[in-house]
Amino acid sequence: MYGWLWRHLPGPAAVRVLQLAVLAAAVLVVCFVWVFPAVAPFMPFNDTTVGE
Repeated sequence: MYGWLWRHLPGPAAVRVLQLAVLAAAVLVVCFVWVFPAVAPFMPFNDTTVGE
């Protein structure tokens, strides 16, 4: 996957590194803003088995 991205991005190596950093940051933002909040209700982290 990384090789495919590297071959398909335009420009010299420095520009490609910058583009990959921006793409990685965009993926992280999408995950934290939309993906993780959408999945959180289905995760068992808040289901405790110890009663009061």
